[in-house]
Amino acid sequence: MTNQSDNKKIIARSAAVVSIAIMCSRLLGLVREQVFAGLFGAGFAYDSFVVAFRIPNLLRDLFGEGALSAAFVTVFSAYDSNRSKEETWQLASNVFTFIAILLSLLTLIGIYLAGPIVSLLAPDFSLVPGKAELTEKLTMIMLPFLLFISLSAVAMGILNTKGRFFVPALASSFFNLGSVIGGTTLAFILPRYGQPAIVGMAIGTLIGGFMQFGVQLPALYRAGFRYKPVLNVADPGLKKILKLMIPATIGLSATQINIFINTNFAASCAEGSVSWLNYAFRLVQLPIGLFGVALSIAMLPLLAKQAAKKNIPEMRDTMETSLTMVLALTLPATVGLIILSEPIIRLIFEHGAFTPADTLATAQTLSLYAFGLFAYSANKVLVPAFYAIDKTRYPVIASFMAIGLNIAIITITIESFQHLAIAMSTSCTMALNFFFLIIILHRKLGGFSLKSLFTGVLKIVFATTGLALLILIILPLFETALNGNKFYQLLSALFIIGSATLFYGLLLYLLRLHEFTLFIDKFRQKFARK
Repeated sequence: MTNQSDNKKIIARSAAVVSIAIMCSRLLGLVREQVFAGLFGAGFAYDSFVVAFRIPNLLRDLFGEGALSAAFVTVFSAYDSNRSKEETWQLASNVFTFIAILLSLLTLIGIYLAGPIVSLLAPDFSLVPGKAELTEKLTMIMLPFLLFISLSAVAMGILNTKGRFFVPALASSFFNLGSVIGGTTLAFILPRYGQPAIVGMAIGTLIGGFMQFGVQLPALYRAGFRYKPVLNVADPGLKKILKLMIPATIGLSATQINIFINTNFAASCAEGSVSWLNYAFRLVQLPIGLFGVALSIAMLPLLAKQAAKKNIPEMRDTMETSLTMVLALTLPATVGLIILSEPIIRLIFEHGAFTPADTLATAQTLSLYAFGLFAYSANKVLVPAFYAIDKTRYPVIASFMAIGLNIAIITITIESFQHLAIAMSTSCTMALNFFFLIIILHRKLGGFSLKSLFTGVLKIVFATTGLALLILIILPLFETALNGNKFYQLLSALFIIGSATLFYGLLLYLLRLHEFTLFIDKFRQKFARK
């Protein structure tokens, strides 16, 4: 039987591989956002793009990467452990066919109803001449992205279950490459033919979605998968996936209702508010992807196999390790983003059409989003655990509780704080989800080792406090450079972040946080062998 130390090594190793791939993707994602900031700034065109892209993204989370990925991995892992190879691959082919047909129909319906959907999501856009019409056009162009990204999620689930993490995690880098190269090229070409430049970026999104799916196909072939065009809606495996997806989709629909509410409120604020919120959230997605998503991807196949074998003690160990790792990585990132929000936004986005006023507004938004970073990332780990133990109703309950809180906070604060109220509400609702889910999971798994978890958290908080003090001490020394040209801004930011990271790592090592010392010792052993 795999012991606790081995589980920690498996999760840490897999998460490290995924983190490297996600780092590439997120950095390319920042390049993509820099292109948008430079070409379109924060206003008419980018507001329209953000709302239009939110519609296929909403459907993607409901039917694609969110509910489908977790449900598919849970069932596919059980097949991989307990069924024949032929039955396992038959299930995969059947799921590919079913999802392709279902989402193609949804895409066509969405294109037909693009106008009413945009009016529902951002009614105040109609007050600005041409804005609602542009948003509708961009929506129709980008909706097929849903199909590509959902097929990509199934491919990722197969590869992750087979222990292949790097290629599917790297696949989103190809989405960003397609978006940047294809989109930017078309953004310069299409205005010659009477089309807005932002239409080119929308087509680039489609190119990127196709590339994200296509790059995984060779890895699927090497893993032994051979697609067979079969559709069997009575297949027990497909029924089980759909059964798991139904409560998950309901739960995610609550999240999407919150996004709808937030978008609606943001569209009623000053022009640029939608853009500021999106730029800030894109930046906070970097640590979420590196830590929360990476650990979730690494943990889910292991947790699903432990659940299939009804091995509750190992599941508890897996959850404790994953939560400790998430907090160890996200708490210092939270502090860093709050203290360094303005220099980071200035460095990354302030050029071209993106003004100093946009920098200040986006930095304030980023600080408020950062408060919820630990909860957002931890939820990425907690929710799949409920899939693994077939208790999907609890994330649903948590999500609908969050809707009520979100509406209450925004309604009370929107007049005074405008778009900042939305960022603040997002962090508060994520924290509510986290505390609710961890309490329920603690009960359903028969309790974590609270002493071990609490000891780890105390060490992390102490080390994070040390990191914060170091940044506050050295930050004034670089004030001039952080307001200078891009080269000096970059060097200063790298020095501050690098120094703080090394100091934080040293503190964790001295405090003997087990998950961290395990990683360091493993690294030292490899280095010694060389």
